[in-house]
Amino acid sequence: MLLDTASLYYRAYFGVPDSVRAPDGTPVNAVRGLLDFIGRLVQDHHPDDLVACMDADWRPAWRVELIPTYKAHRVAAETPAGQADEEETPDTLAPQVPVIEAVLDAVGIARVGVAPYEADDVIGTLTGLARGPVDIVTGDRDLYQLVDDERRVRVLYPLKGVGTLQVTDEAVLREKYGVDGRGYVDLALLRGDPSDGLPGVPGIGEKTAKKLLDAYGDLAGIMAAVDDPAAKLTPSQRKRLDEARDYVAVAPKVVRVAGDVPLPAFDPTLPREARDPAVLAELAERWGLRGALQRLLSALHS
Repeated sequence: MLLDTASLYYRAYFGVPDSVRAPDGTPVNAVRGLLDFIGRLVQDHHPDDLVACMDADWRPAWRVELIPTYKAHRVAAETPAGQADEEETPDTLAPQVPVIEAVLDAVGIARVGVAPYEADDVIGTLTGLARGPVDIVTGDRDLYQLVDDERRVRVLYPLKGVGTLQVTDEAVLREKYGVDGRGYVDLALLRGDPSDGLPGVPGIGEKTAKKLLDAYGDLAGIMAAVDDPAAKLTPSQRKRLDEARDYVAVAPKVVRVAGDVPLPAFDPTLPREARDPAVLAELAERWGLRGALQRLLSALHS
């Protein structure tokens, strides 16, 4: 089981009231929500291995070089000139991230992030290396591209809280989007994604992208059709795709998750008991997390 950790703690932050606070009054709603989420996942799915994948670089320069608008709208306005871009984060969420990291380490849940890559890239690399079935837990549809029935790779997408997950396999993708996992990259880059600053091809929305992929198979087939006078593209489609050649040439590398991240050595085995009980007890006391940690440890023991 691979966790898109930032995606999940963002959901926890907005899903759990900020009245959930540590004894000193500091909000810990994202921490509490994430711990309960992980406990529920372990309880319901019983993974042998679990990795919390992290964004060591949330906006890699190599992606920005190809598409300068990539996540540009998320850059914090106060990021000093000459420094790496900082992500715009709610004031009461940013201080919770180090707490999340410390708690995961004390519990013994593997936490992996590698610069200059995003968590998605770590997930893509680990998925490629996996010898058994993989469940990817994320609220980010970008990772649908990794769904693969033959390799038993699914995405568990939270629909409501932690109890309602959409188990996304190829049948679900075909029903919702008309593509399989491999085709999802082409669909995504054609329609664009405002949340990631991907412009897409102007005038090509999701429905048109589906029709084009149905007709021509993949992005390469679509672009070949642009150069084929006999292809049954409308004049506006042909013009828009032709004008978007520069974007289409680089977008696949930006949208597709990397599969070759140089991973550090780590143990993905799901712990059955806390790695560092003394540190965990201190964290539980300081941040008011005893109940959430008891629930998580109970799930790990079961």
